[in-house]
Amino acid sequence: MAVTLANLLASRSLHLRVAGHASGNPDAVVTWVATTELEDPLPFLSGGEVVLTTGLRQKSAAAQRRFITRVHEAGVVAVGFALGLSHSKIPPAVLAEADRLDLPVFEVPYETPFVAISRMVADAISADHYGKLEQLLKDHQALASALLGGGGLPALLRTLATTLRTDVVLSQYGTRVFASSNKQHASWHTVPISTGMKDRCTMALAEPFERNAIVDYAQSLISLELNNQAKHRERERRATGQILQDVVRGTLQGQDAAVRLDNIGVDTSLRQQLIVVQASATHRRALRTLPLPAGMEGTITGLLDDRLVLILQDAESAEEPGRRLSDYFREAGLTATVGVGGGYAQANGLRWSYFEAKEALSHGRPLNVPQRLSLTSLLLASEDVPLADLASEALDPLVAFDAAHAGQLMSTLETYLDLNGSVAAVADSLGLHRNSVRYRLGQIVDLTGYDPAITADRVHLWLALTVRRLESEAG
Repeated sequence: MAVTLANLLASRSLHLRVAGHASGNPDAVVTWVATTELEDPLPFLSGGEVVLTTGLRQKSAAAQRRFITRVHEAGVVAVGFALGLSHSKIPPAVLAEADRLDLPVFEVPYETPFVAISRMVADAISADHYGKLEQLLKDHQALASALLGGGGLPALLRTLATTLRTDVVLSQYGTRVFASSNKQHASWHTVPISTGMKDRCTMALAEPFERNAIVDYAQSLISLELNNQAKHRERERRATGQILQDVVRGTLQGQDAAVRLDNIGVDTSLRQQLIVVQASATHRRALRTLPLPAGMEGTITGLLDDRLVLILQDAESAEEPGRRLSDYFREAGLTATVGVGGGYAQANGLRWSYFEAKEALSHGRPLNVPQRLSLTSLLLASEDVPLADLASEALDPLVAFDAAHAGQLMSTLETYLDLNGSVAAVADSLGLHRNSVRYRLGQIVDLTGYDPAITADRVHLWLALTVRRLESEAG
């Protein structure tokens, strides 16, 4: 334990005696002992010392007062004045100035060498230092044991809160990952946690608390653990995504699919619902390692086509978890849309739920709920069908003709398909003669090679227009 001024003055072996009326702060910790005969020692003092002097150069009352003023400015704890050398007693000017400034002064008898005082303080500082090191090592072991003993990060943070006797909160992506309690505090000390990701990870310690080097060690342990968790999540999501990809694309079916899904914790006898998250290009990488919000930590996740897929098993509805996930992304500052699929049993049901969720994403809202899945929805959700090429091949000649001749063939085609192929209805809608409508339809056939009066060609042109519209809505 570090020595205080009261401890020092109470030491019987030193025979020190307080002089004057100043009491100062008896509980002030003595940081060092400085012996000086300088007239102005202030530049060589840092505060917290006990200054020892013989007064050799303090021959006038003015010099003595100036000496006391300067050491007081330095923030020393007390002044020890040696007797029997330059002075037989402490000069009155020294005591008067010290009393005025409330700076304690004590007599050091002739038989007490300065080195005895220095040794006592140095031994106490050394013992205090080693005591703190020993306690720090114990605290290090306690944190490491909490982390590695099965309790993980929550156990480490609870141990840290107990050690510091304060509350600890860990936040990532702007949301709380852990809190040692729900108590409200007026002030927090925030410590950044480095994870190598743009996750704004911080640890907050409720004020007041004793500053301790254990916080630095906790920072490094938390950083290491979060990095390990992120790498583990990415590996698991990639492995799960590979299985989901085989199921969704139909290359893994039946009992083989059930066995593979069971290996990742999916019970195909239960009703499954998928939530699919699509992030902007800027934030897509975050989906690989992003922790899930509170209450969803155990959900099975996978990466499929750069999208995060969550598998909810036997849930009443995926809409509420989807809304919570959407709010979580918004609070985390990540731009993403969430699509929810329907609930189905058996491995093949995952395909339907995925296609529903993916088709729902095309609506572009923060949260998109499923609609009845149609053949058109499946085609639009599929990445294996070259729909963009289909649309360009069919419609680019019409777009080019309209741009060159203001032919309005695109609007005529759209109206014709919307009105179920009725020439009369198109003529009324566009204010044209029926022969003008037939003439434009003939131009469409000539330019594209597709006849909207033929069912197969009509479906082809309708899909092309739908794809073009979705591309336009997506920017």
